[in-house]
Amino acid sequence: MGPLRRDRIEGLVARLSEEGMDGIFLGPSGDLTYLTGLELFPDERCKGLMVSGAGCFGLVPLLYRQEMGERLEGIPLFVWDDREGFLGAFARGCASLGLVGKVIGINSGMRAVDLIEAMGVVRARYVNGSKVMDPLRRVKDPGELDLMRSASEMADRVMWRVFESLRPGVTERQVRDLILRSFEEMGVVPSFEPIVAFGANASMPHYSGGDGVAREGDCAVLDFGCRFKGYCSDMTRTFFVGDPSDEARRIYRVVLEAQLAGLAAVRTGVEAQMVDRAAREVISRAGYGEFFLNRLGHGIGLEVHEGPYIVEGNSNPLEAGNVFSVEPGIYIPGLMGVRIEDLVAVTPQGCQVLNSFPKEFMVAGR
Repeated sequence: MGPLRRDRIEGLVARLSEEGMDGIFLGPSGDLTYLTGLELFPDERCKGLMVSGAGCFGLVPLLYRQEMGERLEGIPLFVWDDREGFLGAFARGCASLGLVGKVIGINSGMRAVDLIEAMGVVRARYVNGSKVMDPLRRVKDPGELDLMRSASEMADRVMWRVFESLRPGVTERQVRDLILRSFEEMGVVPSFEPIVAFGANASMPHYSGGDGVAREGDCAVLDFGCRFKGYCSDMTRTFFVGDPSDEARRIYRVVLEAQLAGLAAVRTGVEAQMVDRAAREVISRAGYGEFFLNRLGHGIGLEVHEGPYIVEGNSNPLEAGNVFSVEPGIYIPGLMGVRIEDLVAVTPQGCQVLNSFPKEFMVAGR
């Protein structure tokens, strides 16, 4: 990741007063990476960055002093070791910025057990700060968009390898291993654990098994992505192994129509929930509304799931630079599932689809 971004820290400081906070503590998370370039292992050692209008400090376990010190150049560090624990360093850091008795936000990177202990040594009003950075992170700059295009192109290439490997008798585990091996050969890591689901297993949207065997006529749902220089991709395609049923073909057509309707609804100024509605209406009209179980999409960037969320109830207007998934699905319990997912970047003219892999009905193993 890149160097410390003081411009982004300044943007966060400006937001703190808007949110009624005097400071915010950012533990290991996409938030911390966005500001500092640090991708820290989220273990039991409390660590991170406190940001306030009065300045910043790093809370640094001794084991991380070199790594965090290099990234947090010019920022005071309060270092602690395993014998003493983090509480003393946290208290000294908060006192140095005048945060005692003030309002401190906490993001999702700080463990609840650590927060409970911190509340016992630093008197303050602690509030949920998990959404404070969302307006900053959800609009990607040109450099971020380039990295996400590259990550999506890598996922497209792996999807071709997966399609060519499908045939009756292949197992979900074999396909999963192919995905992981392919990304490793490209020098990247998966952005999440790949989903490979055949037949009835595909009726579970976040299926986590691996023992299924592809049979003639089965659907095959493949959902995966990679992380390129910190930025994530995420895509899903549904193929069929051998000749599927007429109902399977119909369900696929409905999902594809819904996905295209969702894409067509994307443009600046449109409420996020309207994109969800556009796709959901297609599936409901076809009689499968009860089988569309998920929101239409989620934002993506340094984390696989971040703002904006494309879901009923989100009335925030889309902005140029937003990047999110459009992934309608139909899931028939015990029978099959179909999901089609692309990432899109909102542009002043509409949107750019980051994935290029075809979406027409495709039968593998022939």
